[in-house]
Order: sequence, then structure tokens, then C-alpha cells
Amino acid sequence: MKENNVFKGCSKMAKKSENREWTTIITPKKRTGLMIKEVLSYRDLIWLNVCRIFKVKYKQTVLGPLWFIIQPLLTTLVHTLIFGNLAGLAPDVVPTFLFYMSVNVMWLYFSNCLTQTSTTFLSHARLFEKVYFPRLTMPISTIISSGLKFFIEFAVFLVAMLIYYLSGANFSVTWVAALTPLLLIQLGLLAMAIGIIISSITIKYRDLQVLVSFGLQLWMYLTPVVYGLDSIKSQTLKTIILCNPVSPVMELMRYGWLGVGSTPWEYWGISVIVTLIILIIGVLAFNKAERNFVDTI
Repeated sequence: MKENNVFKGCSKMAKKSENREWTTIITPKKRTGLMIKEVLSYRDLIWLNVCRIFKVKYKQTVLGPLWFIIQPLLTTLVHTLIFGNLAGLAPDVVPTFLFYMSVNVMWLYFSNCLTQTSTTFLSHARLFEKVYFPRLTMPISTIISSGLKFFIEFAVFLVAMLIYYLSGANFSVTWVAALTPLLLIQLGLLAMAIGIIISSITIKYRDLQVLVSFGLQLWMYLTPVVYGLDSIKSQTLKTIILCNPVSPVMELMRYGWLGVGSTPWEYWGISVIVTLIILIIGVLAFNKAERNFVDTI
């Protein structure tokens, strides 16, 4: 009798499942696209992951979120002492500390985004094996969390500007400073695009991951971070540096908030186009790699 009741219950459940209308059906992907609509439908997951990144990153640290303030200050201090005072690469028209900090906050944001997104598949392999969601939500969460960190570091930069202004320092804020949100978005998209391309390649060739930090160091020296373009005398070398998509962003950042440097508008336009092209290539490569990365890893 008990067995008959069990079979009757199972048959009823089977009939209910057949009549149920599912809201979401997961099927194998037959094409590789940008999948913007699917990613946007998981915006709650993106926000939850942003909160998780903050909690995990500073959960077992002594100073905790104070590293948001300490990291840009220490980096700027080192650049000021070595490249500003010893090497004399900073101009005398503005405070050396502000000259370096104005772009250090942007470069730290860019390098953090690129480094973290370049390990997307390797860092979340176990999670990707068990649960389905658009894999692109992970690098997007990283960009957003790094953006929140940037705003804290940028607030420190504004406080430093106020201190120098009250002490009588000579610098001027121009209208180009209003472009800062656009510059930030561009850097985030560029870092994510390059990061997910590297993440797609490191599925098979993991030794490439070792070259990321080394490549970022070389990239920084090809970008006007520790020096200004005005200090370069060779026009050919200056043109090569401006072809770097990050260089126009740094120059506009310095000119906007301190009134020094140049406004390479044509190179910034090229930089935006290059960023969009790399982003499309990166998303397509990332979506294609996620289809069989579990078998490879």
C-alpha cells in the first residue's frame, strides 16, 4: 500500500512538472555574441558579487579599507621622491605630489582592473563548473568594485588639492576635468577587454599569466605616469607614446585637474575607437572560450 501511494505521488508530481511553464530555459549556445540583454538580466548578481569582492578582499587585514588611502599615497610619495626630486621629470609649475597623484589614481584603477579580470576563468573555475550564469558578470563586477575603490582614492586626491590650494600652490582646474567620468569608463572597458582576452588565452597557456604584472610595469613606462609629455624632446617618441591608448587619458586627466600638459584630442579619439574594437574582440573571445573552458582546465 505504501509503495502504491509513493508511485501515485510521483506520477502527480510528474504531471505537475509537465504542465508547469518555466520562466527560464538553459540550452547550449549555438552562437557566440555580445549577449548584452542576458548580462543585464543578471544585474542583481553583479551587485552581490561587487559586495562580496569588498568583503573578501579586506576581511582579514589589519588596516582594512584604509588601504584605499594608503596605497595611492605611498605610490605617489615614491614617484615624487624618485622621479620628481631625483630624476627631475616633473615640471616646476605645479606641486610635484599633485602632478603624480593626479594620474596615479587612474593608473592604479586601470592596472587593478586588468590584473583581476585576467584571472577570471582560473579564479572562478570551481564556481563556473557548478552554477550557470553569464560568465561576463564576473569581470563586470570587478570593474565596478575597482571603480568604487577609485572614487575613494580620488577623494583623497581632492583633499590633497585642497590642502595645497590653501597653502598657496599654483595650479588651475580646467573644464576638461568634467570629462573624468568618461575617461574612467574608457579605462575600465579597455582594462576589462584586455583582461578577458588574456583570461581566454591562459586557459591553455597559463604561463602567460606570469607576464601580466611584468607587462603592466613596461606599459606604465610607455605611459606618461612618472613623466609628462612636455619633458620628451623627440617628436617621434612623443607620437609613439601617444599611440598608446592610455596615454591621452593620462594627459587629459593632468590638464583637467592641474592645468599642465597637453590636450591630444585626436589621439584620444583614436584611443576611444581602439578601446571599442578591443572590447568587441575581447567579449567575443571570452564568450567563445567559456563554452569549453571546463574541459580544458
